[in-house]
Amino acid sequence: MRHRLLATALPRSWGGFDLPAKAARVAVLDKESSAQGFWDDNRTAQKKLIEVARLRDEVDSWRALESGAASVKELAELAMAEGDDSMQESLEAELDDTRAKFKALEFTTRLSGEFDEKNALIALKQGAGGVDSQDWTEMLMRMYMRWAEKRGFGLEIVDLTPGDGAGIKSATLEITGPYAYGFLRSERGTHRLVRQSPFDADHQRHTSFALVEVLPEIEDAGEVVLNPDDIEMEAFRASGHGGQNVQKNSTAVRLTHIPTGLVVSVQNERSQNQNKQIAMTILLSRITDLEARKRLEETAKLRGEHVSPDFGGKHIRSYVVHPYHMVKDHRSGYETADTGGVLDGDIQDMLEAYLTSTAGS
Repeated sequence: MRHRLLATALPRSWGGFDLPAKAARVAVLDKESSAQGFWDDNRTAQKKLIEVARLRDEVDSWRALESGAASVKELAELAMAEGDDSMQESLEAELDDTRAKFKALEFTTRLSGEFDEKNALIALKQGAGGVDSQDWTEMLMRMYMRWAEKRGFGLEIVDLTPGDGAGIKSATLEITGPYAYGFLRSERGTHRLVRQSPFDADHQRHTSFALVEVLPEIEDAGEVVLNPDDIEMEAFRASGHGGQNVQKNSTAVRLTHIPTGLVVSVQNERSQNQNKQIAMTILLSRITDLEARKRLEETAKLRGEHVSPDFGGKHIRSYVVHPYHMVKDHRSGYETADTGGVLDGDIQDMLEAYLTSTAGS
């Protein structure tokens, strides 16, 4: 009976993925990329290569899952036919693994926003709370870095301003991987920490805040066109902890977009030209995001709806480590007492809870 249950407990449907349609799209793009004149329009060619790489990865992942599920089912049916219970434990482990993979892949079908499939840029900035908030900002940075590492995503710190004595004042992370922005867009807003301060001699309870901005990494301008005359560039030396210069040459770059007042800084071990290219990508991402939010606000006003600002005084999530342990997302209602796990990057369940709560909204 147990084997019969195992044989029928596997996922039977691939939900809204539509494997044949996406496989057909891969075939079309492969044919186009090998055609003469494909590179005549370099921008369009690049976009199609990015699309086919993403689709091929998705199709391969679903096909591998499909094959694995079929294998588990065949083994379960064979064990059932022979009355062999010795494989029960290993089959259940394989079934659990297959279900977990299916759940993860199925969830990506909900990420259908315009930019959800793109890489993500996360900008963190200290809020109210002095040195405690600088320390808290660094803790959040580590949380996102650990999340990316656990998912096997690419990760790079493209800008970092050290704090005064501890922590950081600000940082920008580039996280590259399938649907990185789709998952992380829920993190935009104010994050609040309550704890006994390690910087207070009396160990009193302190509340600290940090601001998180999440952007899709935009490399194709699309409808947004940047006028070089609207951009001011300043080169400076990258600084380390305590403000000391860590480079002799002025390789760090700061770009200011005059019409919007947006400022982007990038400083690391790259050349000035490389830093400028990355800064331009971030600037384009911010302007694209700004334009998208303006359109959303205009549409909401026409409908008579209210759109809350992302960086208002109201925080989106609380992390309490004193006098009790609790992390609560105030939008989805998700709660967990495992503050240590969350701060070590175990935030996937929380991300999915938010995305599920906003599905269809």
